[in-house]
Amino acid sequence: MAEMLRFCAAAGLIRNSEAAVTAAECRGRGRWAAVRCSSRAIPGQEAASRLVAGVGAAGGAEGKGLAERLRLGSLVPDGLSYKESFVVRCYEVGINKTATVETIANLLQEVGCNHAQSVGFSTDGFATTPTMRKLRLIWVTSRMHIEIYKYPAWGDVVEIETWCQGEGRIGTRRDWILKDLATGEVIGRATSKWVMMNQDTRKLQRVSDEVREEYLVYCPRTPRLSFPEENNGSLKKIPKLADPAQYSRLGLVPRRADLDMNQHVNNVTYIGWVLESMPQEIIDTHELQTITLDYRRECQHDDAVDSLTSSEFAENGSTNGTATTKPHDQELQQFLHFLKSSGTGLEINRGRTEWRKLIR
Repeated sequence: MAEMLRFCAAAGLIRNSEAAVTAAECRGRGRWAAVRCSSRAIPGQEAASRLVAGVGAAGGAEGKGLAERLRLGSLVPDGLSYKESFVVRCYEVGINKTATVETIANLLQEVGCNHAQSVGFSTDGFATTPTMRKLRLIWVTSRMHIEIYKYPAWGDVVEIETWCQGEGRIGTRRDWILKDLATGEVIGRATSKWVMMNQDTRKLQRVSDEVREEYLVYCPRTPRLSFPEENNGSLKKIPKLADPAQYSRLGLVPRRADLDMNQHVNNVTYIGWVLESMPQEIIDTHELQTITLDYRRECQHDDAVDSLTSSEFAENGSTNGTATTKPHDQELQQFLHFLKSSGTGLEINRGRTEWRKLIR
């Protein structure tokens, strides 16, 4: 933060005599908080102009765009992972005054794309390499697993580290570790699997050696997993939800804003659809701890979706895949989820969530 304060003073955002006071006010809240706190006495447009001018003058690496210079992220020294810090904004928090799981998932996607941009990929797509862009290939999510140990609140600063690596012949994986920047505490972890799709035919395609060589140079030389534990939750199979489901929300329709640059519903939207059929008594008394989603079929703007949910009862630490009722006063609740096309009944997504008792 001292570096940022010196920069702000040089850029004219604060006087040198104010730096110590600003540091005291913003201590523990990350680098961006120093800028935010110190610019309070300067009219917004003027402060922004001075900051942009200062960043332009203090430019950093030659050839970087303005957005990249302003972004609070960079490759780590060995170049094999990427870290970026984010301030949680007021519109990113929910009823508990903490970041929503959709906010977390969007930040994971953002830092993954910024990582790809930092090594020269993804100029017109989600982490696409030069060969992929030439052949009109895109990455699509096949599985996402997120565990959140502590939700950040409005104004907290979250540091996210991400890296990618090969995953067999048909895909790749990306992992993340989330920390509270003020304390260094790990507040969440995530992992995902991605497969390659032809943008025109919408059919999956094997990852060619040429594409693999383009991105593996930026991957750890030995496997590095955000969930190294044996038998961790990210590896568990998700059974198909048995009919009839206990809870449902039918006829959910994608908004135009749910479509992304790959011309289909973005993977984060599915999280919201899954949660739409959760029983309200769980929403009122618990918070989401773990979510795992298997993406089976892409969803387009004119599709209608049914969201089905049932509680999953596990005896002796194992599940038999049947959905049964579990008392809602237990501390940890597990649920199975199923998204299907309202018209055809085809499976779109299946998922599992775990909910811990909410401490108020």
